[in-house]
Amino acid sequence: MFSLFRKVIDTDMDIQIGLLFSLFIIAILYGSVGHGGASGYMAIFSLSIFANQGPFWLKSHALTLNLIVAIFGLYHYGKQGYIKPTLILPFALTSIPFSYLGAYLPVIDWIFDTLLSLTLAIASVKLIFSFKHVRLISGPPTLIISLLSGAGIGLISGLVGVGGGVFLSPLFVLRGWATNKETAAGCALFILFNSMAGLAGAFFSSQTILQTDLMLQFISVVMFGGFLGTRFGANYASDQTIRYLLSIVLIIASLRRVLGLVGLWP
Repeated sequence: MFSLFRKVIDTDMDIQIGLLFSLFIIAILYGSVGHGGASGYMAIFSLSIFANQGPFWLKSHALTLNLIVAIFGLYHYGKQGYIKPTLILPFALTSIPFSYLGAYLPVIDWIFDTLLSLTLAIASVKLIFSFKHVRLISGPPTLIISLLSGAGIGLISGLVGVGGGVFLSPLFVLRGWATNKETAAGCALFILFNSMAGLAGAFFSSQTILQTDLMLQFISVVMFGGFLGTRFGANYASDQTIRYLLSIVLIIASLRRVLGLVGLWP
């Protein structure tokens, strides 16, 4: 089914419009929960003529687009006062060097891809089934937990080419470390740091592949989508809406990975 769909959208000039519109929607959806959208962009690219460009191309373009949306998220959530630097900086302290290391290392193999798929799937399921329970805010974790979690998330994020929000946000929500909007705001800051570190690691290991003409088109629609999504999430969405949107984002990311593992998604 997915192969057929890819052939359909790759047939004529409508491909470009369909691709850009898809990136626009992903930027809105992911931006609304403070994410950059890297896993979503990779899913879209995997259904297009860019599916065979290879991991270096996918990681470079996805992380660059990630930066755009994260900046808007930082602006809108920060303007509303949801960013808590003391909460997120301990995670970023260790995630930055490990994200750089992960991006610098050779491309991830099937073992890491399997772990990534399972992690996303488990997180999305836990988040959905936790809706019926009253969640108490327990406050920030201890420093050692923040540092260790940041290091692990940073390494995996750098290896697979994402900003780390899909790992950090369910951890915050399920553990009750912050409110949903504080989580979204923190993720935007965390993703900004991780995306820059990942791009730096890829660049210095000669793994960066960017097509300027394409990126100008991608950036234009992602900027618009990211602006709308982050503004909606920060200014209008309720805390519960943010949580539902987060579950949708995680489901999309996990389905893309799981279907890819079993050969149903190129």
